[in-house]
Amino acid sequence: MKTVMQEQDARPERALPPGVLDALGELAGAAKDGLLALSVGVGLGVLSEMMEAELDEVVGPKHAQNKERTAVRHGHEDGQVTLGGRRVAVRRPRARTTDGEEEVPLQTYEYFADRDPLTRVVLEQMLAGVSTRRFSRTREPVGEEVSARERSVSKSAVSREFVGRTRERLDELMARSLSDVRLAALMVDGIEMKGRCCVVALGITTDGVKLPLGLWDGSTENKTVTAHLLADLVDRGLDVEQGVLVVLDGSKALRAAVNEVFGPVPVQRCVRHKERNVLDHLPERDRPVVKARLRRAWASDNHALALDGLNTLAGELERSHPGATASLREGLEETLTLTRLGIHGRLKKTLASTNPIESMIEIIRRSSRNVKRWQNGDMCLRWTAAGMLEAETQFRRVAGYTDLATLALAVERDLTAHRPTIHTTTREETALTTLTV
Repeated sequence: MKTVMQEQDARPERALPPGVLDALGELAGAAKDGLLALSVGVGLGVLSEMMEAELDEVVGPKHAQNKERTAVRHGHEDGQVTLGGRRVAVRRPRARTTDGEEEVPLQTYEYFADRDPLTRVVLEQMLAGVSTRRFSRTREPVGEEVSARERSVSKSAVSREFVGRTRERLDELMARSLSDVRLAALMVDGIEMKGRCCVVALGITTDGVKLPLGLWDGSTENKTVTAHLLADLVDRGLDVEQGVLVVLDGSKALRAAVNEVFGPVPVQRCVRHKERNVLDHLPERDRPVVKARLRRAWASDNHALALDGLNTLAGELERSHPGATASLREGLEETLTLTRLGIHGRLKKTLASTNPIESMIEIIRRSSRNVKRWQNGDMCLRWTAAGMLEAETQFRRVAGYTDLATLALAVERDLTAHRPTIHTTTREETALTTLTV
């Protein structure tokens, strides 16, 4: 008894029609270079047919008599389209108005001639760590015929595309309107870039969404640069009158800038930075005990008890390690701002440190790791803005976001409690000035 396979082998072979064999032969040749090569090869053929079909729609069929036509054929010329992450030369048909005064654009060609797909590919690969020298080696083969006609793959061309795209990203970030943004928290930090510095701002909305807000370039993380950044956020519509919690590391410059631009908003100092600063003043043998006491105080939900614990620790270290005491007492109360506002649980753990903005900065550093020399401030701003927006695509809601509404109300109450004193002082100073004059 024959098997199914034996019966199939016994059947006479049927010859394919010659036209089908020719078509399969062409496809098989293109497929040797990969699926993208096949797709690009087919795409160029389809594109040519589409342009000719649109030309027929605009001017009418070739050689047809039509007295009402508004445009006529005007031959062909060389053009370029974006396919497979590269610019490919094509022959495109042209049309002009019947009076010969104006060129009639063909939408099919304009769509495929758009450089945006190419610049998007360049941006994505550069941020992923591909250098300009190696860009052409990262793309899939598209066949020898197409490769021979490709453009915009040299190091300088890729660099120009990347500069243009990152400038768009920078303009997009710095032009964002913040008038409709309701922030629960704002984080500010600096990122060093081999002799240059960018101060960046990250907002956390009342919905728990992390939002890159802006950046400013300077030589160091100083008060002037930070004040310019914060003032720019206000100019773009950021409302701090209703209150926002500002989270900072231990930088005095950042704290002074916040006080100058925002006024008496509550500030949470990063407990991780404070911990490192204190422990750096201690010998190795004393660090575990002090570290445990610091963390126990910061983990407490009782503000008075936590504050008393930190003050007691500072007093015990005063004679033996005065440097550690000075570091701990500097901004000590602001390490407990969240506890004072009544925020507990996961949200307190999230906002008690600058980890959210540090995560964004790490993505910026990873995106720009191949940059060997920062030429100027514009380059620093472009790369940083591109990295910030790249990080935004990876963001998720912060842990404990369901308690952000509680935080917003607590900040509002805290801000209201400080306003009467400030207004009274202002009136007294005004009256004193008037009497003096």
